[in-house]
Order: sequence, then structure tokens, then C-alpha cells
Amino acid sequence: MTADLTHQPAHVQLQALHRREISSLELLDLHLAKIDASVINAVVTRDDNAARAAASAADERRARNTSTGILDGLPLTIKDSFETAGLRTTSGSEDLANYVPARDADAVARLRHQGAVIMGKTNTPAYCQDLHTDNSLFGRTLNPHDPERTVGGSSGGPAAAVAAHLTPADLGSDLAGSLRLPAHYCGVYGLRPTLGLIPARGHIPRPPGWITSSDMVTPGPLARHPHDLDLLLDALTTPAPAENNPWAVTLPTTRRPVGQLRLAVWADDANCPVDRDTAEALAAVEEALASAGASVRRTAGPVGFADSLRLFEQLLHATATAATDDDAGAAELAAVRALDEDDVSPRAAFLRHRTQTHRVWLRANEERLQLRKTWHRFFADAPYDVLITPAAPTAAIPAGTRSLMVDGVGRSFFDQTGWANLTSHIGLPSLVVPVGRNTDGLPVGVQLVGPAYADRTLLTMAEELARSTERQT
Repeated sequence: MTADLTHQPAHVQLQALHRREISSLELLDLHLAKIDASVINAVVTRDDNAARAAASAADERRARNTSTGILDGLPLTIKDSFETAGLRTTSGSEDLANYVPARDADAVARLRHQGAVIMGKTNTPAYCQDLHTDNSLFGRTLNPHDPERTVGGSSGGPAAAVAAHLTPADLGSDLAGSLRLPAHYCGVYGLRPTLGLIPARGHIPRPPGWITSSDMVTPGPLARHPHDLDLLLDALTTPAPAENNPWAVTLPTTRRPVGQLRLAVWADDANCPVDRDTAEALAAVEEALASAGASVRRTAGPVGFADSLRLFEQLLHATATAATDDDAGAAELAAVRALDEDDVSPRAAFLRHRTQTHRVWLRANEERLQLRKTWHRFFADAPYDVLITPAAPTAAIPAGTRSLMVDGVGRSFFDQTGWANLTSHIGLPSLVVPVGRNTDGLPVGVQLVGPAYADRTLLTMAEELARSTERQT
């Protein structure tokens, strides 16, 4: 069993630690050996001595019966966009090739406080700004299911490492589908929690050492089982001592059987069509849930797809301007002044969003809050417990391509995250769940969306869905 333990979910590995069937140090060494033998280039920075010291400390706590953290002794990896004290953090950029932070990002500190053993950093595109995980510093991360396919981005290294059993779980981040798209492409579970539950301080981009971050970026866990995400969510919503917070988070827990759930399905939209394999996978999910007794209804969606995406893009480009240096900002202002008033090209829209005034942003933010109310009414008045959507239009696309083909029809490259970005600016919990494979044998997932703070409802639903579709974990 010990040799196969790296293939088990995180909660099974923790049970083995608790029963003292294996030590933390032994479990760490099993994972390090897997990383040594791997060719997918998912783990890009390690400090084995520091990791072994942390594992040994966990073993000593367990020997004294003083273990208190819910992840005590569990080895984990961390996306290279999070600052890690004493461990190189590059965010995939040559500019930060030698940057070693003195302080952990808050999310990392919370994991350490719960006893997690940080064994390495996982790859990301430079400054998390691509839907492929490739950079000039470390190179491309390969998809464990097909090395010719992309792992997505920007949390591609985390998703690939989890899928390849190099780590039981990873801490990723999601701004524009950055966690959920790789989870879908690599066939793992990925949770974007309700916005604000997990602090983003210490996440790059934003320059190293900054306190602020994007108003939409959300740290979140990736794992091979929904119960693992539940454990990590507990850890990530428990403040570390240095935060000096006087509060604790208690998220609602739903334990209703699937037959009592009220589910809506937004299966397709002309603004972001899905391919046949994706549609069939979603239909199979509907059938399985209906057979289990759930109330399942199709919907045209609570909001207009195109209008929601337009607002998301406006807010996305605006939030990136805070980290722009003065020279770059001046150049963008000059470029937007030179635009023709009738120019409606993507470049023109990008420049206008990047240089929008505070007054314009405030109006966009008001529109966001109104949209959030619309989503709230959808869940409260319909009422629905969970909305199910496609995770993406297709399974993993060829590595390096800048185009997207949906059943032979070319679409925008950024349609890959169209479904994810329905909720990115609204802040609702969104969970990617692997449900099957396409005709090429590549993973296909669906996205579960719930009302604010219904994160655990989604995780419970994911476990029910895994049982209903008889998926092996």
C-alpha cells in the first residue's frame, strides 16, 4: 500500500498518517521520487532539505500527540505565483528568477499553520498571463493525458502535478478561469471559492511585496477528490496567527441527498458554443442526476452571456492597471487618445478599458453589483441549489495554438474561459468536476456554480455526482 499511496486522494494519505501507517517524511520522499521521475515539467522549484525538516517536525508532533493542524504532515505543492518564505517565487518570469521572499503569501501561511509540508512550486505562464503554461524560464508543462495537448493556464502546473500524482493537492489561483480551465483540461477537481474567503495578499502579479491584489483574483485548491477540497477549504479559511484576525468562518454545510437537490442546467449559448463531446458529457450528467431523483431543469441562464462577458473584460483590464509603471501607463494613455472614435477593434476596447477613469469604473462596479443581485435572485427565487454549465467549449486543445476549434468551426482563443468568466467578476463559488472523457480519451468536466458562500454545497454535490456517474477516483 505504501508504494501506491501517492495515487490515493489527500484525505486517504492523511488517514495513513493519522494511523501511523507511514511517516510524513516517508510520504514526502515518495512524492519527491515521483517528481524526480516525472517528465511533464510541472514542479519547477524545490527545497528538499526544508521540506524534509518540515516533515520531520510533523512526525515529532505526531509522536508527542500534539498535532493540531488538519493537514499536519501532508506534502503539498504551491503555484509559483504565491510568495513562499525562503523558497524561490518567480511567477514564471525571468525578471523574478532569483526572487526569494521573506514572507509567505497569506494563503500559504494558512496552509503551513495547518501543518502542510510545502515540497515545491508548480509552473505558471509569466505573470499568470496566458491560457497555456509555458515560459522562457522553465519551459512548457505537459498534459499528463497527452503531451501534445495544453494543460491550460495559468494554474497549469498545479493541475498537471495533481493529475500526475506528483502531489495530493495544490494551491492555485483564479482570476479569469485560471484555475478551473486547467482543472478541466487535466481531469482534476478545482474550486474557485466565494470571493473574499481566502486572502490574495502575496500573489504575483502585483509587484513582490505589495499588499493589494486584483479585486477578482481568488486563491483556491486543486485535488483529485472533492473531499480533499473540503479539507483544504477548511485550512484556507482559517486565519494564521500573524493575521491577528478575531473571527472564524463557518460555511453552511448541505448534506441532502442528490434526490432532494434542485438543479438548473445552462447547457449551451450561441455566444460560446460547445462541441459535441462536451454536450454529450453534460447530457449524461443530467440523465444521471435525474435518475438519482434530482429535480433537473434546463435554463437559458440567469444573465445575458455577452453582456456579462463585456462587463467582465472591462473590470479585468481595469484591475491590471494598478501594477503598470508610469511609463507604460503614459504610453497607453497616448495610444488611446490616438484611436479613432469609431474604432471598435479588440485592441481599442482593451486600451479604453485599461485607461478608463475612476468615474467609468465606479459605474461598471455598480453594474457588477446589480448583476450579482440578478444571480442572487436566480438561486433564491427559482429556487435552485446549483447551476451546472460546461467547464469549457472543448477538451484540452493542442499545446501552443492560439486558436480554438469547436466542431470544426474557428472561435476566439479566449472562448476557452467564456463559461468560467460568467462568475469571475461576480465572486460566486464555482467548481470544476471531471465527469468523463471525449472521443480522444481526454478529460471532460462540468462547472458547478452556487450562490455566495455555498462552497460546501458544491463540494457535496460533486461527491454525489461522482457516485451518480460511477466515476472512479
